Amino acid sequence: MKIDNPNPIEWRFSERASQLQSSFIREILKITQRPEIISFAGGLPSPATFPVEHMKAAFDKVLSENGKVALQYGPTDGYPLLREWIANSLSTATCKILPEQVLMTSGSQQALDLLGKVLIDEGSRVLVETPSYLGALQAFSVYRPEFKSVATDEHGLVPSSIAAVAEGARLLYALPNFQNPTGRSLSVERRQELVETCARLGLPLIEDDPYGALSYKGEPFPKMLNMNPDGVIYMGSFSKVLTPGIRLGYVVAPLPLVRRLELAKQAADLHTAQLTQMVVYEVVKDGFLDQHIPTIRALYANQCQVMLDAVAEFFPQGVTWTKPEGGMFIWVTLPKQIDAMKLLDQAIAAKVAFVPGAPFYANEPETNTLRLSFVTVPPERIREGVAILGKLIAAQM
Repeated sequence: MKIDNPNPIEWRFSERASQLQSSFIREILKITQRPEIISFAGGLPSPATFPVEHMKAAFDKVLSENGKVALQYGPTDGYPLLREWIANSLSTATCKILPEQVLMTSGSQQALDLLGKVLIDEGSRVLVETPSYLGALQAFSVYRPEFKSVATDEHGLVPSSIAAVAEGARLLYALPNFQNPTGRSLSVERRQELVETCARLGLPLIEDDPYGALSYKGEPFPKMLNMNPDGVIYMGSFSKVLTPGIRLGYVVAPLPLVRRLELAKQAADLHTAQLTQMVVYEVVKDGFLDQHIPTIRALYANQCQVMLDAVAEFFPQGVTWTKPEGGMFIWVTLPKQIDAMKLLDQAIAAKVAFVPGAPFYANEPETNTLRLSFVTVPPERIREGVAILGKLIAAQM
């Protein structure tokens, strides 16, 4: 029975809800759905790399041979065989990772949220790179931390700058491989210095590594997890090497922390989908990624070079950019007087999109920066879009 003349509800949102902000990138992506837009905005992997037939075959096999298990509730920490595979893939001769250290998550974004929930109180100091991954800033912001920016240079995070801001910090969040948004990578020497510095300060170090397998040369950097498994929290994902649609990530942490993360996950969603975990295990268990990832690297390396060549040809003097050796992004620094937010409006009117750099800064944003992603745009469209951007930049100079 319908109630007559109900009183309108005055919604009383929590203080935490008032902190929620839309992802700037997700808002831009709504615009870039239009087919006429040349979009360098999204951090999306190329659909050309998705192993559709392998995934289809794996779904068929899992459902036909073990469907009742795959469609049932699963353990919070994840499918045991996949956790074991991940632990083995991360282990080295001198560092054994246990399956019990692995917690499966609904994408790496959930791992960020769980880490924030377990490690951050309101006002807690959290150290981040300058700039840093927008999704991490968004996930941690819900817990109302005090962000402190760690200095970076053209080679990435500067380990010697940590001590000055580390007092009372709960964690340091870093992306050492082909960083989002800059494309920079830490040298082996800086990784070692970073791990040693955090260990000396008793500072937990989060190593977020979604792009590590995408080295164009095929030579992965050593993982900081293996340098200090008692002090490094490692985050990985299948989004960039298989498909983001399955929403499957994982976090590897010391046992006391991973247990707390498991309890937090129980309260969030009980468990990550058993079906997708079993399917991914079926796909990767026999070495498929060893054949598949090189095709992704080759595609991305080619399109990165096309963009680098186009930027060198069409961008005016006074503009600088990174030259990544892997991953999906190029970071552009414009002359100080150019505001990338205002440039974006002009670019969209000219049917080109990018992501302004300001949202990637926790503090003191640099408004003359922007991020370009090249992996979903064909080479001829890359050149066309970069040429348009070059003209717009030149007009403001």
